[in-house]
Amino acid sequence: MTEISLKSLRFAAHHAESRVRAYAGFLSVLGFGVAVALTLTGYGFGNPWAVGALCFAAALAQRGQVEVTGALKVSISLFPILLAAVLFGPIAAMLVSASSMLGEEAHPYTRWILYTSSRSLTGAVAGLIAVDLSHASLPSILAATGAAAVSTQLLDLAFAAIVFTLRGHGSPLAVVRALGPLSLASMPLYVPVVALLALGYEAVSPWVLPLFLAPALAVQRSFSLYQHERKLGEDLATVNERLERANLSFATALVATLDARDRYTAGHSAAVAVYAKDIAARLGLSEGDQQLVHVCGLVHDIGKIGLPPGLLEKPGALTLEERRQMEQHSEIGERILANVDDYGPIAKIVRYHHERMDGQGYPDGLVGDEIPLISRIIAVADAYNAMTSDRPYRDAMPSRVARLRLAQAVETQFDTTVVAAFEAILAGADESYRAGLRLASRSRDAPALRIAGAA
Repeated sequence: MTEISLKSLRFAAHHAESRVRAYAGFLSVLGFGVAVALTLTGYGFGNPWAVGALCFAAALAQRGQVEVTGALKVSISLFPILLAAVLFGPIAAMLVSASSMLGEEAHPYTRWILYTSSRSLTGAVAGLIAVDLSHASLPSILAATGAAAVSTQLLDLAFAAIVFTLRGHGSPLAVVRALGPLSLASMPLYVPVVALLALGYEAVSPWVLPLFLAPALAVQRSFSLYQHERKLGEDLATVNERLERANLSFATALVATLDARDRYTAGHSAAVAVYAKDIAARLGLSEGDQQLVHVCGLVHDIGKIGLPPGLLEKPGALTLEERRQMEQHSEIGERILANVDDYGPIAKIVRYHHERMDGQGYPDGLVGDEIPLISRIIAVADAYNAMTSDRPYRDAMPSRVARLRLAQAVETQFDTTVVAAFEAILAGADESYRAGLRLASRSRDAPALRIAGAA
């Protein structure tokens, strides 16, 4: 059944493409015949220099068309086409219309032939209407330009609707509903400008054309470049967002590796990350620094992966040698993270998260403000969660006891401002937050990190 359906779809697609090719061939033959008939009827090309300039301007305008939506692009190529129709008649309008397609890629050829032929025919009709109405007065030129513009837009819609139907996309009314409003909205802009240019050409000088078309093309080109730059900016923002998400995923994966090793500390890093980010927000740090704090909290203990087997799982008190080994985890963590692109600031913060305000911490014995602020934040969040969590050698402390111990250690072990900010958070929090419960989901849902310098 599926194979039959696929064959049916392929047959329908091939049949639709065959219809479009046949239609393109018909239009090309019709366009050539109309051009020959108009020439034999006596219509001329007009001023060859002016028509050549309009052909060149139409091609440039079409090449620099501006994307409005993913499927809709606009240009000012209708300006030179209408000018040719009003000033020189149908043959010139056909030439300028066809020349505008020189600004498009020729491949696929069916599409190029289709649009070149339909534009030529549209130009011929616009020229026939305009040349009969146009006289050397503003009202008559306005009438000629308006009539030519209306015929151009209606024929463009008709040709687009026919192709839409031949391709089997549905009712041609869908094309009219989609493109009709834009076509109508553009005419109040095109008609008076083209009429004034035509009057200036006739009454003043042919140099009116380049004096207008050159700035108009420059404006379109500038806007096209702006659209291109904006799209590049949007694409870059998307790539950066993916990289930021990849950074957060990487940090989460590292933490999962650590949690798998020690069931007693599972969830500790996620809780520290949430506490630390909340403290940073309370202190008024920027959104970027809050994200940095969050990731640093996640990976602050990653160096414990490199500790000897059994050390983390030991149920009793550590010996002096074992304590020295344990204290190496911040340096090990720095070495691990320093090898990750863009994790340099995080590596330094991880190294210093066990430094003390009085200089009695490790590994470098930093004092006071020598310790990065984010490391001081991590230190407070880390100590609190460790005290309020079960360990192999003791039960979890009540929140009030852990908070009292934090307060007793200000200016010796902890930063007073950081402890005060955390106390304000805990005072208004519920018991599950104080106990570090259900914080892992908050950590996973945190905004992705845009790595910058450390605070």
